[in-house]
Amino acid sequence: MKPTLKLGLAAAIAFQFLILVGMYVSAQVPLWTGEEIRLKTIPVDPRSLFRGNYARLEYEISQVSANLFKEGRKLREGEVVYIALRPGRNGLYELADAGLQKPEGGIFLRGRVSGTWFGGDSDKYRVQYGIEAFFAPKEKALGLESDLRNGGVAEVMVSGGGRARLKDVIAAEED
Repeated sequence: MKPTLKLGLAAAIAFQFLILVGMYVSAQVPLWTGEEIRLKTIPVDPRSLFRGNYARLEYEISQVSANLFKEGRKLREGEVVYIALRPGRNGLYELADAGLQKPEGGIFLRGRVSGTWFGGDSDKYRVQYGIEAFFAPKEKALGLESDLRNGGVAEVMVSGGGRARLKDVIAAEED
């Protein structure tokens, strides 16, 4: 093999490796540097034959009223939105405001519009934040299925840019 071909092959392999490392680091930054918040969860489905054992989660902030977006136009699917949060009762964070511009400060989540809520109510948008699935070993996922029937609490790490990563899910305390 020619030295230039070897060098080119090595560079291509190194470039691919760096891309993968960059993707991993980008996904982990909220866990390493983010601020922990707690959100009330609503479980949807505990298992998938293709993706393994997980709890699919919804949040009260997954449904956002169109009236909160002061821009006054219909949002497109996939459009980036920012959801400002404030501490609420029991230390759980709740929706404070929504918009298309990144807030100047405070705790906020960066999400994407994924359609209207259940496809019927046109004045509410469904927003996903990348924290809608909690993967767990089979035993823990099966335990979550019964423990989270009445909801739970998601421990979420949020970076300064609003990117969120799910840290843990715990069952809601019984009243």
